[in-house]
Amino acid sequence: MSRVWFTDRDLGKRFPEILTAAGLTVERHHDLFPPDGSDEQWLEHCGRNSRIALTRDERIRYRPNELAAVIEHRVALLIVIGKAPHADLAHNLVNTLPKIEAFLDEHEPPYIAKVYRAPIPELARNPHSKGSISLWHPTTATR
Repeated sequence: MSRVWFTDRDLGKRFPEILTAAGLTVERHHDLFPPDGSDEQWLEHCGRNSRIALTRDERIRYRPNELAAVIEHRVALLIVIGKAPHADLAHNLVNTLPKIEAFLDEHEPPYIAKVYRAPIPELARNPHSKGSISLWHPTTATR
């Protein structure tokens, strides 16, 4: 299945460039919405068009209007976790893609999942180490 990935404005320009270079089809917030557009707008776009939404904004789950948009529009929302430059987080997503694809195949939207980097010591030994993905909403289950 060919997926289209949508990157929120908080992931900048380098993040989607790295995903595109890895062969993924990517839509950027910057190309479709004004900088001050609401999160509900792009969440609706992702749900209606079956996009895999990527953001760093962990607070979406706690904002009633944004969580409602995820649920109403059946969004597959992945939150990229980690205190690292966007390029490192994008490379982690690419390295973790097999786990992410398996997760996407097993779960029907709507949901919010978190994508984590591999532990720092593991990354020091192998910069291509895979991270992990876990379901955050509606339930918590680690994969």
